[in-house]
Amino acid sequence: MAAARVRSGGRPTLEEVAARAGVGRGTASRVINGSPRVSAQTREAVEAAVAELGYVPNRAARALAGNRTDAIALVVPESETRFFAEPYFSDIVRGVGAALADTEMQLLLTLAGNDRERRRLAQYLTAHRVDGVLLVSVHADDPLPDLLEQLGMPSVISGRRHAAETLPSVDSDNFEGARAAVDHLIARGRRCIATITGRLDVYGAQRRLDGYRKAVAAAGLDPDERLIAPADFSEEGGVRAMRELLARRPDVDAVFAASDVMAAGARQVLRESGRRIPDDVALIGFDDSAVARHMDPPLTSVRQPIEEMGRTMTRVLLQEIANRSSGDGTQERPRIVLPTELVVRESS
Repeated sequence: MAAARVRSGGRPTLEEVAARAGVGRGTASRVINGSPRVSAQTREAVEAAVAELGYVPNRAARALAGNRTDAIALVVPESETRFFAEPYFSDIVRGVGAALADTEMQLLLTLAGNDRERRRLAQYLTAHRVDGVLLVSVHADDPLPDLLEQLGMPSVISGRRHAAETLPSVDSDNFEGARAAVDHLIARGRRCIATITGRLDVYGAQRRLDGYRKAVAAAGLDPDERLIAPADFSEEGGVRAMRELLARRPDVDAVFAASDVMAAGARQVLRESGRRIPDDVALIGFDDSAVARHMDPPLTSVRQPIEEMGRTMTRVLLQEIANRSSGDGTQERPRIVLPTELVVRESS
C-alpha cells in the first residue's frame, strides 16, 4: 500500500485501483460510479482494491468527466414574503433535505417571484449548472417548465400546471381532500357553505374548488357562485375574501378555505363580525400546518403529506437524472398523487 501511494504522489489513483483489481481503468470507473454493467466478481475485486489502497474518488473530476455538477435546484416561483409566510414551503424543503441526506447531491434553493429573477434563473439553468430541478408552486402561465423541457433538464414538478402535464409530477389529492372537507360540513348540518379559493392559475387550487363544487352538488345544495371567493393563499387574501362573503351572503354557516393561512384570515373577520366558531360558522382549512393546530379554536384541516411530497419528488428526480446519465430516457414519466386526510378539530 505504501509503495502505491508513493508512486501517485501520496494519493492512490484510479489507474492503481484498476491494476490492483486486474481490470481496465474504464471497468474500475464503472464500479466506483455505481454502474450495474459489471459482474459481481469484478465489483468485488474493485471494491477490495479501493479498500486496500484507501482510494477516495475525486468528486469534482468525476462530475466533470460525466458532465455532472452533483447539485440540484429547488425552484419556487414565489416572492420571498410568501415563501417565509407559508409553512407549506418549509415542509417541502425539509422533505427534500431528508431525501438528499444520504447522497452527495447539493441543494440550491432559488426563489423566482418576478421577471428579473426568472430571467436570471433561466440563464443559470441554460448553462447546465445543476443536474436537475424540482419545481414547486407553479402557475399555469409559468414559462420555466417549458424551458426545462427545451434544455432536456431532468425535472419534477409539485402540483401540475394542468391535467395534461408532461413533466414528471408529485401532488396530493386536492380534489378528494376538498370534497371530504365539504362532506364533513354537510354531515354536521351546514347548508350555506362558502369557499375561499387559492389562486386559480394554480392547478391544485382549481382541483380544490372542483372538489367543493362536487360535494355541494351531490348534497343538492344551492350552487350559489356568491359563496365562492377567490384569494391568493395569503392571510390578507383570506381576510378580504371573508369580508366579501359576509357582504354577499350574511347567512353563511360554514367556510372551507383552501389553505390554513387563509382560514386564519377568515377567522379574524368572523370574530370581528361577532360570529362564533363553530357555533355560528364552522371553519375548515387545508394543509394541516402548525397554523391549524395553534389556532383558537384548533382548526379542522385537510392534511396533505407535504414532507413526503418533498421526499418523493426528490427520489423521482434522482431516478430521472440516473436514467438520463445512462442514456435511458424512454421510461414513462411518473405522475404520483398522494392521499389526503381530514383532521377534525374544534372549529367544525
